[in-house]
Amino acid sequence: MKKTLVLGATDNPARYAYRAVHQLKSHGHEVVPVGIRKGSVAGLEIRNDRPAAEGVDTVTLYVGPQNQPDWYDYILDLNPKRIIFNPGTENPELEELAQQRGIQTEEACTLVMLSVGQY
Repeated sequence: MKKTLVLGATDNPARYAYRAVHQLKSHGHEVVPVGIRKGSVAGLEIRNDRPAAEGVDTVTLYVGPQNQPDWYDYILDLNPKRIIFNPGTENPELEELAQQRGIQTEEACTLVMLSVGQY
């Protein structure tokens, strides 16, 4: 299973990031939820710092492009195999930086990928 860092995690059930954490866990993936507000989702504490996470396969973004620059170094230093840009998070600048480091990027929806078995 793929260790996934959900950037933009929230305890708000109306948000897609909330659903993503639940769906990733239900599919057996190890999840590291990182967000700006304290809380918990799917029984996991939402981290408000930049936790050192070893072996991250995927970073899935639920943070808009205008708020991503503060996270560039953190995301890239995790050296994930891929970054998923969920709808509304597309960012050509971060995609290019990632690709220069050999990190695969996808403009896709984590929820859809999980539901059709393409995660």
